[in-house]
Amino acid sequence: MKRIALTLCIASTILFGCSSTDKKESSTTDGTKMDTASTTEKKWIPVDSAMMNKAWAESMALGEPHKAMAKTAGTWTADVTMWMGEGEAPMKSTSTSVNTLLYGGLYEQSKHSGTMMGAPFEGMSLMAYDNTLKEFVSTWIDNMGSGILVMKGNWDAGSNTINLAGTYRNPANGLDCNMREVFKIVDDNNHTLEMYGPDPKTGKEMKSMEIKYTRKK
Repeated sequence: MKRIALTLCIASTILFGCSSTDKKESSTTDGTKMDTASTTEKKWIPVDSAMMNKAWAESMALGEPHKAMAKTAGTWTADVTMWMGEGEAPMKSTSTSVNTLLYGGLYEQSKHSGTMMGAPFEGMSLMAYDNTLKEFVSTWIDNMGSGILVMKGNWDAGSNTINLAGTYRNPANGLDCNMREVFKIVDDNNHTLEMYGPDPKTGKEMKSMEIKYTRKK
């Protein structure tokens, strides 16, 4: 379900002012540095076959979030509006998104094609609702970078909205940028997406992208 919005947002992070991520470090006995933010290993809880079978059954069960994800399957036309800064003139483009459900609806693969800043672009994502984590997990790759973007978030059944958040390492300065996405299922044939990131001049959050999806018939 991760769409062209993420690709455009990733490219625009080169222009965005992003904050560095502070990490606490401590020294080991040999003087090398170690990251103390890593989680402490928890004591192992014994698992028998009955517990494992029950857990796996629950992990692979389709629920309401999966049904919501299934509504986005198909081929879509995406009308994209992008802002590179607060008060900047919008840039508009059109792209195509083909969403396919995998493994009985547990995952969705999205393939995207279009243009970005005048250049050809291709991208692909995988989306899942992880029953164990109780959240959506999305990955994104494209032909305009070499990294994998990971975002996580929740499903709001009341508003038919998926809220995702993550960070992307700005290749221009090596700093992390916070991003968030609001994807709303309007009806079976119309969806909207809003992307938010830092304004390049002030660093304050701004809407950097808006996409209106219409199902191709």
